[in-house]
Amino acid sequence: MSESNAHQRFTDLIVWKQARALKLDIYMVIKDFPDYEKYELTSQVKRSIRSVCSDISEGHGRFTYKDQLHFCVQARGSLTETLNHLIDAFDCKYIDSETLKKFEEKLTGVEKLLNGYITFLRNAGGDKK
Repeated sequence: MSESNAHQRFTDLIVWKQARALKLDIYMVIKDFPDYEKYELTSQVKRSIRSVCSDISEGHGRFTYKDQLHFCVQARGSLTETLNHLIDAFDCKYIDSETLKKFEEKLTGVEKLLNGYITFLRNAGGDKK
């Protein structure tokens, strides 16, 4: 990381910005889930997509690259968990195939950014795994 980027805030990270935009898009869809799913699927989707931004930001605040990397890997897991919940929503007919496809593409886009950030952290921290 160059000196100019050393003090970058997590809110300046492109991956965090894209994850946040995705989170807001998902919020618009899950608000229309049935009321009886409020404490079930709706809550699970909300928690998993929130976790992506939370983990990126928490990792960013950690001192070591190893800690930062750990939280980014957790964020990646939350992305795939979110996709699974959206597939559940599709199976329950709360969203259609077009909506699911749109979110799969957006999730993949965030995942690619996150993978790039993970690679950067691994290289910066000397972890070449």
